[in-house]
Amino acid sequence: MRDQISTERGPKPNVLLITADQWRGDCLSSVGHACVRTPNVDALAKEGTLFRRHYAGAAPCSPARATLYTGLYQMNHRVCRNGSPLDRRFDNLALAARRAGYDPTLFGYTDTAPDPRDRDANDPHLTTYEGVLPGFTARQLLPEHERQWLSWLRSRGHKEAVSRNIHIPVGAASGEISDAAPAYSREETQTAFLTGEFIRWMDEQDAPWFAHISFLRPHPPFSVPEPFNRMFRPGEGPVFSRAADCKTEQQSHPYLAYAMPRAGKGSFIHGAKGPLGEWNAADFDAIRSIYYGMIAEVDDQLGRIWQALKDASEWNNTIIVFTSDHAEMAGDHWTLGKGGYFDGSYHIPLVIRDPGAASAGGTVQNFTSAADVFPTLCDRLGIRPANSIDGCSLTSFLDGKDQAWREEAFWEFDFRDIAYGEGEQHFGLRSNELNLAVIRDEQFKYVHFTALPALLFDLVNDPMELHNLADDPAYASVRLSYAERLLSLRARHLDQTLAYTELTEKGPVTYRP
Repeated sequence: MRDQISTERGPKPNVLLITADQWRGDCLSSVGHACVRTPNVDALAKEGTLFRRHYAGAAPCSPARATLYTGLYQMNHRVCRNGSPLDRRFDNLALAARRAGYDPTLFGYTDTAPDPRDRDANDPHLTTYEGVLPGFTARQLLPEHERQWLSWLRSRGHKEAVSRNIHIPVGAASGEISDAAPAYSREETQTAFLTGEFIRWMDEQDAPWFAHISFLRPHPPFSVPEPFNRMFRPGEGPVFSRAADCKTEQQSHPYLAYAMPRAGKGSFIHGAKGPLGEWNAADFDAIRSIYYGMIAEVDDQLGRIWQALKDASEWNNTIIVFTSDHAEMAGDHWTLGKGGYFDGSYHIPLVIRDPGAASAGGTVQNFTSAADVFPTLCDRLGIRPANSIDGCSLTSFLDGKDQAWREEAFWEFDFRDIAYGEGEQHFGLRSNELNLAVIRDEQFKYVHFTALPALLFDLVNDPMELHNLADDPAYASVRLSYAERLLSLRARHLDQTLAYTELTEKGPVTYRP
């Protein structure tokens, strides 16, 4: 292991990108959450930079990760849903890391559906969206079926670990909401498994490395071992952002009337049957307390990683990026999971610790995007993306410098259903009409649907996003202003890869923005 200390940018650093799937941006003690405590993320923030207004670019997993990995908005990378292929022409952070001399190594998953156009129809990679982002060497895969972790559990004596039924709490019935612990311990979670594999791999390295640990948790099913399972009580935490009841919420917009009844319990509590709408307020309270415990479990394993880096004398040689792909509704608006347009699905954490940065312990209030992570790493490693991207480097913020910056957050959500056409049939619309785009700043949030009614929320006076002002004549000018801002944003971010090149009598001239 190397033991030199990087006090300024120059020596080639290690890079560690950590994603914790479905982690809400408000669920950090460092941002003042009412009950969640995340001492290890907080410790990273004290030595790095905490971005308080950081947003995913899309949802669910594959679209969100496509933005994170490519630096492109969904309007350009076109990964519209889980199963949408990622166009092979796009650069990404793993390919860029290879150009910088690293062998980028994956622990977990990237949820990247491969481009099918150069593959045989019988290629089994075309039967799943859980492929590996081009450029990564996969050291330890852990897709959602979790078979690698289950076999590891069996090797530790858990003979019953033959399926995901292992997540059912001991003594609970399949599908029951329970804060009892499952059969595996805190040392045997999926998070602990990947952490151990990373630490073992790190001990084998004798040159600068680039690793991506992609943790599944706190993604459901909602179940967690002791002591995390009862670390938080139902009712703890902030007030839920939601209408008076589920029916009122559904009736507030045609998209919610379509999507909410179709959300199933089984996606969240293993073995549960029926629609999510059958759960009551107490059920959502109980589930949220388990979700908070799952966050604490991941934070616990992050502390193990920080200590391993310090023990190996690599702490001061390693750029650490901690974030999520998207967030979790956690009972807000009477729902769970991700998607739609509410902030609860898109506000995610971002902490970057760069030992070569000129500042540490800073907090950034500017609106930042998952699309900014790729250009930030490229900037730090001294390389350029191979195509036009939408994100911007955050390195000035890491140095504690002010810079001209965007004044809003932007994200997209596509609810087409290519395989079965359910949404298309329900609304009587074409697939390319089933999408929305959001632009929000400190005061207002505008949601533009291609073929459904728009939404406008006054976030200052209505932070729970309950009162739609889009059709209020008193807010007509506000709606127009935000619609124009959204249109201008999309026009600025149309793919510029070749638009920035002009052939002249002296040869190609390329503009570098």
